[in-house]
Amino acid sequence: MTEFTSWRSFVDFDTRCINAIRFLSVDMIEKANSGHPGMPMGAAPMAYVLWTKFLKFNPKDPYWADRDRFVLSAGHGSALLYSLLYLSGYDLSLDDIKQFRQWGSKTPGHPEYRRTPGVECTTGPLGQGFANAIGMAMGEAFLAARFNRTGHEIMDHYTYSIVSDGDIMEGVASEAASLAGHLKLGKVVYLYDSNHITLSAATSLVMTENVGKRFEAYGWHYQYVEDGNDLAAIEEAIKKAREETGRPSLIEVRTHIGYGSPKQDSFEAHGSPLGPEDTRKAKENLGWPTEPPFYVPDEVLSFFRQSGDRGAKLESGWDNKLSEYAKAYPDMRREWDRMMKLEFPPDWQQKVPSFGPDEKGIATRSAGGKVMNAIANDLPFLIGGSGDLNPSTKTALKDGGTFEPPQEGGEEIQGSEGKWWYGGANLNFGVREHAMGGIISGLAMHGGFLPYGATFLIFSDYMRPAIRLAALGGLRLIYVFTHDSVALGEDGPTHQPVEHIPSLRAIPNMTVIRPADANETAEAWKAALMHKEGPVSLILSRQNLPTIDRKKYAAASGLHKGAYVLAGDETEKPDIIIIATGSEVHICLQAYETLRSEGISARLVSMPCQEFFDSQPEEYRNKVLPPEVGERIAVEAAATQDWYKYAGPKYMGEGAVIGLDHFGASAPGKTNMREFGFTAEHIIETAKAILGKKAGALH
Repeated sequence: MTEFTSWRSFVDFDTRCINAIRFLSVDMIEKANSGHPGMPMGAAPMAYVLWTKFLKFNPKDPYWADRDRFVLSAGHGSALLYSLLYLSGYDLSLDDIKQFRQWGSKTPGHPEYRRTPGVECTTGPLGQGFANAIGMAMGEAFLAARFNRTGHEIMDHYTYSIVSDGDIMEGVASEAASLAGHLKLGKVVYLYDSNHITLSAATSLVMTENVGKRFEAYGWHYQYVEDGNDLAAIEEAIKKAREETGRPSLIEVRTHIGYGSPKQDSFEAHGSPLGPEDTRKAKENLGWPTEPPFYVPDEVLSFFRQSGDRGAKLESGWDNKLSEYAKAYPDMRREWDRMMKLEFPPDWQQKVPSFGPDEKGIATRSAGGKVMNAIANDLPFLIGGSGDLNPSTKTALKDGGTFEPPQEGGEEIQGSEGKWWYGGANLNFGVREHAMGGIISGLAMHGGFLPYGATFLIFSDYMRPAIRLAALGGLRLIYVFTHDSVALGEDGPTHQPVEHIPSLRAIPNMTVIRPADANETAEAWKAALMHKEGPVSLILSRQNLPTIDRKKYAAASGLHKGAYVLAGDETEKPDIIIIATGSEVHICLQAYETLRSEGISARLVSMPCQEFFDSQPEEYRNKVLPPEVGERIAVEAAATQDWYKYAGPKYMGEGAVIGLDHFGASAPGKTNMREFGFTAEHIIETAKAILGKKAGALH
């Protein structure tokens, strides 16, 4: 023990705690021979102050509803977060720490939601955590407005994040920061790890803006701490930020990447292990024992665990508060429980409208709006909005109220008691699709919400990183993508999606549903709301689509199996199978009727959801698409690559795909559909050509 006494003699207790964070991080990166040591070494002091003096959490119950949320937006510094979680007593052992970045470990290279206890969201792609945390703060504001009553504040927590230079540069952060400032989200506190270094160089090479002035212009409260090791200054800044109730807060803390190591203030400390020699020198320089690795003094571990234990007492007090709330407001308590559990009333599906046959029909975006508004009052956790497109996406909840900040002299929104501003279910994102994607993910991760976000399908590109991370995290949320094809018409190829449907299907854990008419849209909403593992994308039309006569053809409930025989005798072997989705189904239905009238045994399969269909038992899939029938046509007004597994080369040239592997054109929608081959006549010609080839081969 003699080698330990010397460093204890000149390093104060706070610094020992901070160095424990630093060198747990360094040691796990060294063992993995992979990772980012620079950020944990520089940001450890601010993280220490936040976690031990301010953050409200309970390691024994990581999902306590009123905990503070902490988001490490700079997810490359994951070792910092894992060190904090282990030290604080979460279900993360030292062995887990030692398995950093290894197969099957609870400590992956970047934090992953639902993999590691205490990790609030998946981060790493920069800027995403910034937007996610704004969504969490909006969730807190909504629930506080809906449920808090004087003397009974059951929702009262802060949202904290550590963000980096890279986060600040990303456009999604700008979008989210602008909206947060407008909404006056006063319980947001972001610590900006301002170390002046990027992955490849000094930030001065690419960023010379005044970040503080920029965020003040967004409507944020800004402070600057000039020494990232000044614990008292950091503590005072966080106190002031918490006292600022009308603005989100950014605290810029001047830190030093790779602090204490030979690579300090160099980009070389960002994304590579220090190496054995520099690790040794860093430990010596900061007064830390060089051996053994993963060393944590008993008194340091005990101190951190006591910080965690305080959270259990806080949660116990909150439980008592919730019990008193139930006595004072029993109906509200029941509503609270429903929201936290996403509990559907037993009769909710009975309120979903059905639509009679109608040749003129209705756009599926409009049908979707009718469905949403029919059930919204029974689903208080349904909350969302669009990228400034409600009149076009039809996603406004008419009785839901508007989520908005307090306005001096403005019309006040009345709740069941008193006044509340943030309690509206309609979120106005403005033209900020990327932030919308990140924010609704944050709402889903906060808990108590089944959120949705809507825009034109073409603009799903603007939010794709957020969509991908939502799928990776298995988040339960809904994207409503309208204006789904070249049929939207005159706006032209800039607004006509082509590759977007298959690109969404390509995302693992994403469910894509493209309904054919109003009744399939109603079933699609049912399926989306009940789907629990991963996001759902609803792909809806701008133009009216005929409402199919369900007394003549199969029920729309077949949507829940992904594909079903819409028309044709299921007991007979068809000569040809036509498969279609969305707006092309009614065109294929016309072709089907003509083929049947000419003595050709055709079958029409509506396939609104490939993911649902592919998950069905083989027996069902073979019943809908008999393997012995290779004569198939798949029809969708989108890029074709999705469809070859159902109607392509597998069938040795007997199948065909009618799609769109080029951009659209500016013309009326009906003209586009005709010119690009989405007509009954073209489908009939294709079917006869396929059958003619078969007949020729047989002779």
